[in-house]
Amino acid sequence: MPKPASSPSFAALVQAYFADYLTQQRALSPQTIATYRDAMVLFLQFAQSQLGKAPVAMTLAEITPQLLTAFLDHLEQQRHNCVRSRNARLAALRSFLKFAAHRDVASLQVLERALGIPVKRFERPMFGYLSPEEMQAVIQAPPNTWIGRRDHLLLQMLYNTGARVSEITHVNVGDVVLEERAACVHLHGKGRKQRSVPLWHSTINAIRAWLKQNPDLGAGDPLLPARNGRAMTRANVSLRLAAAVQTASERYPALASYTVSPHTIRHNPGCRIMPGSPGVLL
Repeated sequence: MPKPASSPSFAALVQAYFADYLTQQRALSPQTIATYRDAMVLFLQFAQSQLGKAPVAMTLAEITPQLLTAFLDHLEQQRHNCVRSRNARLAALRSFLKFAAHRDVASLQVLERALGIPVKRFERPMFGYLSPEEMQAVIQAPPNTWIGRRDHLLLQMLYNTGARVSEITHVNVGDVVLEERAACVHLHGKGRKQRSVPLWHSTINAIRAWLKQNPDLGAGDPLLPARNGRAMTRANVSLRLAAAVQTASERYPALASYTVSPHTIRHNPGCRIMPGSPGVLL
């Protein structure tokens, strides 16, 4: 009579989860895998201190609701993680536990209890937004220099598309379509998701003017390069936005009291009517 197959070790499950399941079966982006990896590393370090054994010697049965709850408390109290970060770590561990439950039936009961730990509720802040007049003042604030013209297009595209900073900074010249009635920009977002966003006439004109002034930009070059020719960084975008807001506050003093971030601009298009399309919300 054949012997029943033995359950995989905890170490083998962790290796299979990262080396095969996330990369091959789910084909997640490197950034997402890195986030899951960081959560696992933090948990294993905490579990080692609590259980007194190396991660390689751990078993799934030892991942109890009590251990997970203590880890989540540790994140908030000792590491000072916000609730959002705490919930993100929990989501990463849940993903692993669901994976492990299908491969170690003997530990299913313990894992089901651990999976029952709920996310922590928190109040979501209301996002502020600028009036159309204030937003236009910010967009028009950059000076008539090479950097100023780039910043003008940067702010115009952020406002037009409602895109994340990472999506805008990774737009190449070849991602922009300027054909009449089909003008759009192809954005590459989180999780390798792609989407196309229509462009306003004002944005089309700004892009055409920018490309005319920079004829050396090829299809594979960043549309909004830094001085070194590479894509702008998130920090660079925030600094340029802050400079534009400061200049615009001379005309609209209330701007000086606002906290204006790229995320603020991202929420602005949904709070107004799309130019040229009465009654159609972006």
